[in-house]
Amino acid sequence: MPELRRIPVNGVELNVALAGSGPAVLLLHGFPHTWELWTDIVADLSDRYRVIAPDLRGFGASGGATSGYDAGTLADDATALLAALGVSRAAVVGIDAGTPPAFLLALRHPGLVRRLVVMESLLGRLPGAEDFLADGPPWWFGFHTAAPGLAETVLQGHEAAYVDWFLRTGTLGDGVPPAIRDAFVRAYTGRDALSRAFSYYRALPESAAQIERALTTTRLTVPTMALGAWPVGSALENQLRPVTDDLTGHVIEDCGHIIPLHRPHALLALLRPFLAGEDAITT
Repeated sequence: MPELRRIPVNGVELNVALAGSGPAVLLLHGFPHTWELWTDIVADLSDRYRVIAPDLRGFGASGGATSGYDAGTLADDATALLAALGVSRAAVVGIDAGTPPAFLLALRHPGLVRRLVVMESLLGRLPGAEDFLADGPPWWFGFHTAAPGLAETVLQGHEAAYVDWFLRTGTLGDGVPPAIRDAFVRAYTGRDALSRAFSYYRALPESAAQIERALTTTRLTVPTMALGAWPVGSALENQLRPVTDDLTGHVIEDCGHIIPLHRPHALLALLRPFLAGEDAITT
């Protein structure tokens, strides 16, 4: 089992799962997840890597804040976490809400990020996702960002049913292990927990602007792998292609959005060789 530590960074206290030793790998989860999204990935990689899997700011057991849910601040949280752990170079893996901060982290600090893996998300308003967005963004984006407090009011007392919908849909109906499902439900139960999670969605316009501003002066030079499944598919790869120097893309077949829980072995079959593709510095 990973060691759980509480580490103060950037004005909040993050709950962080740590396992293994060797070159560092930072894992950034999405919604409605916690670090336990990565359970199978941590177990596999920790025999050769130092795996670092935080609950993002305000998610799970990490401390909340009234602001700072934009991608830039979440990237700053990750940078500060690596510094607090004495890590000078790391591979970074992000999914869903963890993808934009992972991208900005690599864009801002190419000397810190040796390899980048991003999956099942979009990067703001960058071109390339037009087909995916032809019918508009997913319905919950509008729901989570509607009139202040509306989503929290509607969902309070019904959190388990809401989280279960995402877990079933994100695994094409297969569901996730009961212990992990229960951990996710606990993490998103209560008005405050919901509000913190929805703050990420409410910050999406600022996150998109941060990405656009950053790309006016630089390109992504870090070796990058973009992974898709259902429903995002190749949209993220299409967004990255014009702004990335070294990009590999894959779509995992018969796989739902929650790749690390739905098809962990398929994900690891791609992750292992990619992470090992460069002689890593042990930190």
